[in-house]
Amino acid sequence: MSLLTTNDELAAICDRFARHPFVTVDTEFLRETTFWPKVCVIQIASPEEAVAIDALAEGIDLSPFFELMANAEVVKVFHAARQDLEIIWRLARLIPAPLFDTQVAAMVCGFGEQASYLELVKAISRANLDKSSRFTDWSRRPLSPAQIEYAIADVTHLRDIYTTLRARLERSNRLEWLVDEMQTLTSPATYEQHPENAWERLRHRARKPRDLAVLMELAAWREAEAQSRDVPRSRVLKDDVLIEIAQAAPRTPEALANLRSFPKGMERSRAGAEIVTAVERGIGRDPASIPRIERERRGSNGATVELLKVLLRQVTEQTGVAAKMIATVEDLEAIASDDHADVQALRGWRRAIFGEKALELKRGRLALAVENGRVVTFDWQDAEPASTTEHNSAHSPEEASASG
Repeated sequence: MSLLTTNDELAAICDRFARHPFVTVDTEFLRETTFWPKVCVIQIASPEEAVAIDALAEGIDLSPFFELMANAEVVKVFHAARQDLEIIWRLARLIPAPLFDTQVAAMVCGFGEQASYLELVKAISRANLDKSSRFTDWSRRPLSPAQIEYAIADVTHLRDIYTTLRARLERSNRLEWLVDEMQTLTSPATYEQHPENAWERLRHRARKPRDLAVLMELAAWREAEAQSRDVPRSRVLKDDVLIEIAQAAPRTPEALANLRSFPKGMERSRAGAEIVTAVERGIGRDPASIPRIERERRGSNGATVELLKVLLRQVTEQTGVAAKMIATVEDLEAIASDDHADVQALRGWRRAIFGEKALELKRGRLALAVENGRVVTFDWQDAEPASTTEHNSAHSPEEASASG
């Protein structure tokens, strides 16, 4: 197995790889005890070679690797790319492009939602991988032969997966369907960690505007603290503690200490004083700056959303595209409320395979039925929605035309 530890080796291999139409890439990193991921090994493969780069080797300069990642003539292939791209963005402030994520492609090619690399290797390469090195400590040196072999295997089989999925997408004219997802993955905004936005991870746990206002300030404080100390958020304060503080809104260190889940003695520290100050900021927030708390949608739209879920499942089974790629529950709720909702499910290829049907279902021009154990759609012939009585009397299943 080939492990690169010198700058000359790295420069030479990246120069060779730059002559190929694509390279496959993966990383091994640690994040259990840090906020920012610590990259330990980088694996890359061309159609002809595969190597691992020791990112912790003394004096190693990763510039040739970053230049390869920025090369617009070479497609960079990852599986479940987000964390790998976050690492590269953090180290070099660049995002590899053009990009191809095989997990996203697999969702369009009938492999279900979030197909793992192992599943794709079995299905496409007909191989079984030894995953025994998966949870080893990648920061310890020297790396064992088993670790190096495991790391390189993560990019060698990826070559076959990429060529197979890309060929399927081209044959089915679905390659363009990945554009939205690749744009999200290649946007710097996806990887920027702004403390003021940290509350969004917890927004559904706030029930009152005041709770949310305090939570916004507390989450921003915890995020900034975790980043500056380079420790996981939970090492600063766990989510449940943050929520309890937001609900109780203690305005003195003594009140903070009385909370059941708050770490004993922390109220007397610098952090304790800053938490009380954050609570005060939240209480004093301008109400106009507090986002509206989304309540669970109830009433007449509930039945429509449930029907749209059934339709989505039917479209998923018919097209082989994972439901997650087509529409989210939030999309369905928005469509149920508004025919012109600004959601992805009503744009582009998603509208063509699902959005139009969703609107027709809402308007009473499309019906759902079960045929041989599967959900199918039936197109009603009326130009306008008809009453239940009219449908029952004028349109029996024999008079409808099956489209599913």
